Amino acid sequence: MTAQLLVTASRILPRPSTPLEDGAVLVEGDRILAAGLRAEVAPRAAPGAERLDFPGATLLPGLFNAHVHLAFDATREMLPNFLASDGEALRAGAKDRLGQLLRSGVTTVRDLGDRDALGARVRAELEAEGTAAPRLLTAGSPLTVLKGHCHFFGGEVADDDAIRAMIDANAAAGADVIKVMASGGQITEGGADMWESQFDVRALRVIVEHAARHGLPVAAHAHGADAIEASVEAGVRTIEHCTWMTGPQRQDRREDVAKRMAAEGIAACSTSSRNWRMLAERMGEELAKTVYGRLSWLEELGVPLLAGTDAGLPGSVFDDPVGALELYEWLGFGRRRILEIATEDSAAGVGVGDVTGRLAPGLSADVLVVDGDPLADLSALRNVRLVLARGLVVSGVSG
Repeated sequence: MTAQLLVTASRILPRPSTPLEDGAVLVEGDRILAAGLRAEVAPRAAPGAERLDFPGATLLPGLFNAHVHLAFDATREMLPNFLASDGEALRAGAKDRLGQLLRSGVTTVRDLGDRDALGARVRAELEAEGTAAPRLLTAGSPLTVLKGHCHFFGGEVADDDAIRAMIDANAAAGADVIKVMASGGQITEGGADMWESQFDVRALRVIVEHAARHGLPVAAHAHGADAIEASVEAGVRTIEHCTWMTGPQRQDRREDVAKRMAAEGIAACSTSSRNWRMLAERMGEELAKTVYGRLSWLEELGVPLLAGTDAGLPGSVFDDPVGALELYEWLGFGRRRILEIATEDSAAGVGVGDVTGRLAPGLSADVLVVDGDPLADLSALRNVRLVLARGLVVSGVSG
């Protein structure tokens, strides 16, 4: 029989909305056998089960980062460093960054842009090695127009045939999601501005429909209000950034579009890292509340929210998920709600809600143990004692 592991702690959050005192999780292989009160779970453990106890700590599901770029190193020189790196260097860097994510409590990662199927290759290598790693969902090369945003990832498409061929290639290479640059961005010189659209509704529909033939959802990079509206009309699964821009420091929040997102379950990913504090100081509180306040507005309208940081961009580090989540607290979100976004809501939004995101029998053993109580103080998430990734104990954490 596969060895069992019984983890006990002062409290458990099977879901953030259902905290229990004196909790336990029983793991066998890569699955959770039981989760709940210690008095009910512990007797189910086999006599030879390994037992780990964490007094004063909290058991909860592993965290999500639904928007990263493992090909980037988060330095100011991230783009020239990427362009100068060969495949071996990129794979080594991506593995290191996945390790940083994992040791900080992130057990599921969605990479939304690389070249030459970097994410899928790294995933295969880690699986072959049997190394503990986050669950990695990957997009491969994002679709963009000729010389468009992030064209250096190799996803340029000029017409419908090229769109279909690129989706076919990404799917064949192991992509879990198709990424499209529906609007411009800030790291591509000479391309469209952030608020300018790169694809119209018709082209976006071609992308969504062809991706569906492979059983793949579409994630749309969309800063511009027009790009967001077109992406929603086309039926994408997630909107990345979702800033509703119409120009420099200008927004046009379209309530009818956001209500449609809510009705159709189209999620929005803020892509805000711990850099939000620095940016808020530069913008001033009034403008910052407008820019980041879109998240509160989306929440009020019922739009699903995803936890994602755009890790890899300058200053968007891989090992501080809490710094990013603190933005929601600054906006007035309750800690329970923040933890829901970081776990079960993100799981549902990226299509793995029946696999992970909660501590429940039959789900993947993606478990985080932290000192303290994150429902009382969000910074407790920084005090990582134990991480399990699909049942494997992660080395290099403080516990």
